[in-house]
Amino acid sequence: MFINIASQYFLMKIVKESKSLCPVCQKVIPMTVYEEDGVIWLKKECPVHGVFEDVYWGDAKLYYWFAEWDQEKYVGTGLENPRTKVEKGCPFDCGLCPNHKTYTILGIIDVTNRCNLRCPICFAHAGASGYVYEPSFEQIVEMMKNLRANRPWPCNALQFSGGEPTLRNDLPELVAEAKKLGFKWVCVDTNGIRVAEDIEYFKALDDAGMSSLYLQFDSTRPEVYIKTRGRDIFKYKLKVIENARKLGFDSIVLVVTLAKGVNDQDMWDIIKFAAKNSDVIRCVNVQPISFAGRAKREELKKMRITIPDFMKLVEEQSEGVVKVEDFRPVNWPVPFAKMVGVLKNKHYPLFTAHPHCGSATFILVDRKENGEVEITPITRVVDVDKLAEDCWKIAEEYKKGILGKLSIVKLLRHIKSKVIRQLIADVIKYGSYKALGKFMRSIVMIGCMHFMDVWNFDLQRVERCCIHYAVPDGRIISFCTYNSIHRPRVEKKFAIPVEEWEKKTGKKVDEYA
Repeated sequence: MFINIASQYFLMKIVKESKSLCPVCQKVIPMTVYEEDGVIWLKKECPVHGVFEDVYWGDAKLYYWFAEWDQEKYVGTGLENPRTKVEKGCPFDCGLCPNHKTYTILGIIDVTNRCNLRCPICFAHAGASGYVYEPSFEQIVEMMKNLRANRPWPCNALQFSGGEPTLRNDLPELVAEAKKLGFKWVCVDTNGIRVAEDIEYFKALDDAGMSSLYLQFDSTRPEVYIKTRGRDIFKYKLKVIENARKLGFDSIVLVVTLAKGVNDQDMWDIIKFAAKNSDVIRCVNVQPISFAGRAKREELKKMRITIPDFMKLVEEQSEGVVKVEDFRPVNWPVPFAKMVGVLKNKHYPLFTAHPHCGSATFILVDRKENGEVEITPITRVVDVDKLAEDCWKIAEEYKKGILGKLSIVKLLRHIKSKVIRQLIADVIKYGSYKALGKFMRSIVMIGCMHFMDVWNFDLQRVERCCIHYAVPDGRIISFCTYNSIHRPRVEKKFAIPVEEWEKKTGKKVDEYA
């Protein structure tokens, strides 16, 4: 038996060593990431609860390709003003501590854990937890101020989340306050029910300065929502699109919770839906479902969807219209932001997340008169790799004072499309949020962020997380750390029992209040 175990170990190709969490006791334990049969696996052992294995990345070749972006120049420098000290070690010091390598690019504030749905895939809403977590208006303002106090980059992108944020009647006022505090981009997460039924509430959010609506969108098939959300709510999604057109609101993001055997066959249909409605839809954001509890290796292998699996689904279902090689890691924009920063002598946000945290591409959409669409990935009209390479060169040349007048003109030679060339030239020339918004409204982004759970938790990824929650106690906590460890403790500290909340407000937890 010892010989068999030893031979299996030596047959493994070790990719890296890191640290993770025990899924049972949540203690930090060593983790080995290895290749086996063309798949990247992780293996970790808790001295108390035993060995755990999970799929880390579903395709080894794509893992190594994305690893090319795991270079020092893509790593951030963290906060100049961390909020917590290094005491217990990552991820328990999160707040953010001095060891965190990426400052906040996107701040999230949960404004309530109340919800008007009882989704089978969610166990965190007030009805299930037995308590209401709903920070006061004043607490939320302080959390926003805390995000804006970050240095060297005062976070300027904010997402109001939950629960279902639209259950709060004062959400438009919170959006307006965020804009006053200097957030350029303010987003609201929603299942769409209230903004579908109440266009005046939608208008109030729009008038207050809401930049984007993150619309939960699992499929174009009504039956999928019965599995994921407990009831058919597809009609509300369509009504949200209709209401957006009526209001002239043109920034909806479709947020897909991707589950194997539930809606994994729907990816291309969702992308085509976004393309056909690209007058109001800006992005499809896919989030593979997370797992909790104790599962067996073979069960996880069957259930786990990773970023390469998502990219392959898109290629297969689109019959090659969008290919795997059209995607790039989420930290691809770093050289572009670096270049614009040195040209403008101004700091721009650097998306220095770990390259294995997500992938994305852009598509150009040509809507035909008959309602059909022609989709072209941006990589067919832009040599994105040579563009990034030249961005690095220009940034270095400019810092050394040897930038030639034709350098930026040469940069644009990598762009075949006149429209895209002009849009990117404007972003370089003006370096403004308005110029960037004009570019983003000319394309549709297709992205996948694979947020970690206690099974596939990797501290090397966590310390480069750039999506952070602000919480009432003054801490700023990375996304995967908050949802894997800190959420219950934070919420219970500031929560009240459901019965007490209902008595105090005279409302049920699923009512607008």
